Amino acid sequence: MNISTRFGAKLPLLSNLVPIREVPKLGFLPFSHRKRGFRSGFSKKMALNVEKFDVGVENQLGLIRSATESNADEAIEALKAGKVIAVPTDTLYGFACDACSSKAVNRIYDIKGRKHTSPLAICVGDVSDIEHFAVTDHLPHGLLNSLLPGPVTIVLGRGESSILEKSLNPGLDSIGVRVPDSDFIRIIARGSRSALALTSANLSGQPSSVSIKDFKNLWEHCAYVYEGGVLPAGRAGSTVVDLTKPGKYRILRPGRCGYH
Repeated sequence: MNISTRFGAKLPLLSNLVPIREVPKLGFLPFSHRKRGFRSGFSKKMALNVEKFDVGVENQLGLIRSATESNADEAIEALKAGKVIAVPTDTLYGFACDACSSKAVNRIYDIKGRKHTSPLAICVGDVSDIEHFAVTDHLPHGLLNSLLPGPVTIVLGRGESSILEKSLNPGLDSIGVRVPDSDFIRIIARGSRSALALTSANLSGQPSSVSIKDFKNLWEHCAYVYEGGVLPAGRAGSTVVDLTKPGKYRILRPGRCGYH
């Protein structure tokens, strides 16, 4: 059974769509997701890991903060000021910035040493926010809520009504969208009143990060680094699902889908 069939079989609404021939390991977008109802206590695990982490020892640059609600306002202000921050998600650590700030987006590309031809995903706080940035009216009712929040990147058409800046992923008529099953990043996405550009916290082509120590060499380029402990997902990114075509779906990249 291939991954398209397995993925669809676990989600009845998705299995009603026709799978397009999958493109394994295409690597279209760099990030992750996880489904409501299939959670395995991620938030509790993160909290425990944070408690065990000695922030004082590692906070050599004064940048490290706990990924807790008490630090959300500070993160939101940094995003609104066009800064880049590092945050935990439900899969990997990522760099995030205001997706509507071309200066901030360019900063992420510079930090990662990433080609500007490689697109970035966006992250929003709630599934209901997606329609402001991408075309969703062709999707079966309830489909997005069956996939998100979770370790899935949904690729959708941007459409003429998208409020995304044209400078984000220029030349592409689609956008990858995430709603991670991770409280902290969703809180700051809501508070920013924008979409966040989101990509893995590592140099381009290097292994992904499951702890802040994995990208310690890049801390200095961030306004803040938010500590969420060692993430339990391993180094698998999100499963990337193309839902741009009505009645069809395609798995662009197998990843940590979180549906067992």
